[in-house]
Amino acid sequence: MSLMVAGVDIGSLCTKTVILSAERKILSFNILRSGAVYRGAAESSLNEALKTLGFNIKDLKYVVSTGYGRARVPFADAEVTEITCHARGANYFFPEVRTVIDIGGQDSKVIRVNETGQAVRFVMNDKCAAGTGRFLEVMAGALGVDLEEMSEIALYAHEDIEVSSTCTVFAESEIISLLAGGYEKREIAAAIYKAIARRITGLTGQIGLVEKVAMTGGVAKSGGVVRALEKKLGVALLIPPEPQIVGACGAALIAREKALP
Repeated sequence: MSLMVAGVDIGSLCTKTVILSAERKILSFNILRSGAVYRGAAESSLNEALKTLGFNIKDLKYVVSTGYGRARVPFADAEVTEITCHARGANYFFPEVRTVIDIGGQDSKVIRVNETGQAVRFVMNDKCAAGTGRFLEVMAGALGVDLEEMSEIALYAHEDIEVSSTCTVFAESEIISLLAGGYEKREIAAAIYKAIARRITGLTGQIGLVEKVAMTGGVAKSGGVVRALEKKLGVALLIPPEPQIVGACGAALIAREKALP
C-alpha cells in the first residue's frame, strides 16, 4: 500500500473519518455518533475506517483533525478549522462549486469558495440550533414521525401554513399548538422545511449566492430541506454521494499535502 493519510471531523453529533491515498482516492470512510467523549469517538471512527482496509493507525503517514472537537484528538498531527476543510472537501467533489451550504448537527455555515477550493468568505450560525440536524430531530419528535417520514409526508401538503419561530424550543411548542389546532402533520412538516429554508437563505444573503451551489452535512440527506432550499434559492443544489464526510475529506486532502515531500 502506498502512502495513506486521514482526516477526522469531530462534530457535535457525529464524527467522520476519511482515509485517502497519495493519488487522492478515498479508500474508506466511517461515520458514527460523537457521544460525550470526543477523543473516544475520534479513535473509534478512525479505527473502524482503517479496519475495513486491514490497517491500523501506525500505517498512516499524517492525520488532520477538524470540527467542533478537533483540539481533543491527541493522535492528530495537525488541526485545521472546519471552514477550510469543508471548502477543500466541496472542491474535491465539485470543482465548479463556488458556494457551499453546510448544515450539520448543531450549526450552519455558508462558504464562498474559489476555483482552488480556498474559502474566501463565510458566515456561520453557531449560537442557535435553528435549522440544524438537532432542530430537525426535535421537530420530527414533536410530530411523532421519524425524519424520513417527515420528508415524505411534506410532499403531500396542500395547505400553506407557517412555523414562525426558528428557535428549537419555541418551534416545538408552536408545532404542538398547530397539532392541537387540527392541522395535518403533512402541512406542519412542509412549514418546518420552509422555516429552515428561510433561515439558510438569510445566511446566504449575507455573503451573496454565487453558482454553482453545493449542500453538505447530514441535513443534506433530508429531501424535505433540499426541496425547500432549492425552491427558496432558485438553484439546483449539488450534493455529494455521502454529504457527511466532506469536512473529513478536506482534512484528509490537507494531510496528504503535508505528508508528501
